[in-house]
Amino acid sequence: MTPDHDRARGPGGRTGLSDLLRGHRLAVGLTQVELAGRAGVGVRTVRDLERGRATRPQRTTVDLLADALGLSGDERREFVDTARPAASRLPAAHDDPPVALPQPVPLVGRERDVAEVSGLLDAYQVVSLVGLAGVGKTALAVTVAHAVTARHPAGVAGVLVGEGSDPADVLAASASMFGVNRLADLTCRIGDRRALLLVDAVDRAPDAVAEALRVLTAAVPTLRVLVTGRRPVGLAGELVRPVAPLDVPPAGAEPADRADLDRWPAAALFAARFAQARREPPAPAELPALAALVRRLGGLPLAIELMAARGRILDVTELLDRYGDRVLDLTGVRPGWEPADPSTGTVTLRDAVATSYHLLATADRAALRRLSAFRNRWSVELAEELLADGGRRWDAAPMLDRLRELGLLSVRGTGPFRFRLLDAVRDFAAEQADADGEADRIRMRHATVIAGLVRRTAPGLVGAQMSGAVHVLDEATSDITAALAYAAEHAPETALLLAASLPRWWRLRGRDVSGRRRLRRLLADPRTAGARPTLRAWAMLGAARLAAEHGAGAEELPAVRAALAVFAEAGDVTGELSARSVLCALLPGLGAHDEAREQAEAALASATRHHRVREMAVAQAHLTWHDVREGRLAGARRRLATVDRLAAQCGDQRLRVLARADQAELTRLEGRYAEAVEQGRRVAVALAELGDPGRRRRTVGAVGLALAHAGRADDALATVAELWPSGVVPGRRRPPAVEMLDPPGPGGNASTEDALRGLIEGHVALHRGDRELAAEWFAAAADAAEGVADRRDLVEALVGLAVSTADPAVLDRLDAARQVSGVSLLPQEEELLFSLSARRRR
Repeated sequence: MTPDHDRARGPGGRTGLSDLLRGHRLAVGLTQVELAGRAGVGVRTVRDLERGRATRPQRTTVDLLADALGLSGDERREFVDTARPAASRLPAAHDDPPVALPQPVPLVGRERDVAEVSGLLDAYQVVSLVGLAGVGKTALAVTVAHAVTARHPAGVAGVLVGEGSDPADVLAASASMFGVNRLADLTCRIGDRRALLLVDAVDRAPDAVAEALRVLTAAVPTLRVLVTGRRPVGLAGELVRPVAPLDVPPAGAEPADRADLDRWPAAALFAARFAQARREPPAPAELPALAALVRRLGGLPLAIELMAARGRILDVTELLDRYGDRVLDLTGVRPGWEPADPSTGTVTLRDAVATSYHLLATADRAALRRLSAFRNRWSVELAEELLADGGRRWDAAPMLDRLRELGLLSVRGTGPFRFRLLDAVRDFAAEQADADGEADRIRMRHATVIAGLVRRTAPGLVGAQMSGAVHVLDEATSDITAALAYAAEHAPETALLLAASLPRWWRLRGRDVSGRRRLRRLLADPRTAGARPTLRAWAMLGAARLAAEHGAGAEELPAVRAALAVFAEAGDVTGELSARSVLCALLPGLGAHDEAREQAEAALASATRHHRVREMAVAQAHLTWHDVREGRLAGARRRLATVDRLAAQCGDQRLRVLARADQAELTRLEGRYAEAVEQGRRVAVALAELGDPGRRRRTVGAVGLALAHAGRADDALATVAELWPSGVVPGRRRPPAVEMLDPPGPGGNASTEDALRGLIEGHVALHRGDRELAAEWFAAAADAAEGVADRRDLVEALVGLAVSTADPAVLDRLDAARQVSGVSLLPQEEELLFSLSARRRR
């Protein structure tokens, strides 16, 4: 078995055998070469035995060495018993089932694997555990063998294959482990009872093992065989079960504490091995680095152990900084491994991967080098696009199955994006591609394939297919980022094509700032000047859409007007409607409310003329807020009902949810606070399920305002604590002068959310009779709302400030804001101002 399990050996383990062999050899005056020649075994066999690298030689090897050394009597018995301790202790057939195995070492995160492989042994005569060196095949096999001992009454035994073994060696060793010398005796020994044989390290003599197992399984039908190796044995009826690396924490998930991190087996194993190297456990500040490190190591136990051993002198953050980009260079001493440097016995992770890589045929190696361009999980279809040669598609399934059988490819889940190269394999294959001069061609092909994926998927970001489209792009996030980075440098027009399709997805994922920056850089690149005018127009429109999310829409207004002109000239109805929709969102922030209404009406007319139902709904939604601005709440409610009906007609669930969010706000403005709270809470749940955090915050803020208006101060402040934890601090009664909130998502920006927070806090303070505090909060809300497109928040804040202070200057500011925005006062606001006037007269 492998050396990790040899630690449990007693006096008959590696130290006793190596010293005994060396002593006998020196006593008769033979060199290692001379002894090997006299015994008829390899010099390497003698060398490995004396160095303790081989600890369970086959019985035939032991007998040959004993003969060559001239051993007899007690000396020979001692030598044989020391070399084959487990076989010498086998009980008789009528005793309890014999177990000739090392003790298992504790496994981390392999419970499911143990149960699954144990069950496979009931259904298949030969089960092969395959995978990269160091993935934990032997540890898993030994644990499984011990777990199923009771189900194999004829015994459980293990054989470690030696270099240069022939079929006779394997057969003799297998028989001896069950206490017999010949295959015929083994058949009688086992009879019709079940027995299990574990054959480890078949790679050392694959052909010999295959032939020996064919003979064994035919002669003893009740024998079950569990095999470990880097490739399958190749027997008829063999079940190949790849051993995958340990699960790692998902990217982007920051561990809350050590217990949270230990839920992931790779992190738990690293922490356990790290504790052996350093007395102090990882500090809380090191946990994010620990999660990133085990992700980079790909969950490969060998890599984890080699990395953790460096914890003797480096902390986790230093390990990530120093080795995170060169994990293939990790080296260590692993007894029983083929060393990269025979003089030191060290092995590198690169050597472990290279061994499996060289088992592939030339064509499969070339395919693996291409697949290394993928940064995360991918589908069969994407693989076939990447591997297509000369535009000809081909079936990649057989090749992928071969990679899986060698443990180079991970297949997890049931969705299309379920294939992934192990990290170490991907890094090694990328190195090979670079060495062969293929890297640039492969990365360009990858960028083209990903651009095609995004272009096919992006139209689904609106309408009934939105959730599916978002999921696809989320799965491909790492590849989109890599493709954009490479294409921006080497093929900017391809990068522009890719980036112009992404703004809606970037909005949904809160990447408005970085996405807009990418688009602006690409548009400014002289190499994209000759791109199709409509492509550049879509990119300009995307940049404007993203700019509106962080209050910079005014900067992009000229570009949107230019894009509208391009689409109109090209007769691109979809582009024209999108440009008008963006103008509807940008113009109110500049006080151009009449033009915004004109754009919405033009969009509605065009959408109606071309039977574009969804765009009709969007235009009606824009017009709704012009009705609200002008105080026509009944008309606004009728429009929202139309939006809901049209959205249902075109199957756009997201648009329906947004319409209901608007209905909840409209209900609040109508003064029906209890109903607004109920509607808003229901819609907030739906928005969370849609993955629209910005609009959800706006809706929960509207719920908070309704609660504050209804006099439910504690409930209103609970919404503030939920959305803006820094907004409620024990002992603090003043609004912050400047405070950054979370990056806004769709449906709001930081100014909007600051205004909402100030309005909630102001109305709560006003309800409690603290006019001074209310004035401060309303003033903060008014300042935040100055740059917001929806000036209704500004008017509401100024009304609250006027009521709180009775300052005539505030009334002047309110009148000015209403003149610019055209916002009409609502009945409840007029009542508040009337009460202020009456109070002043008194």
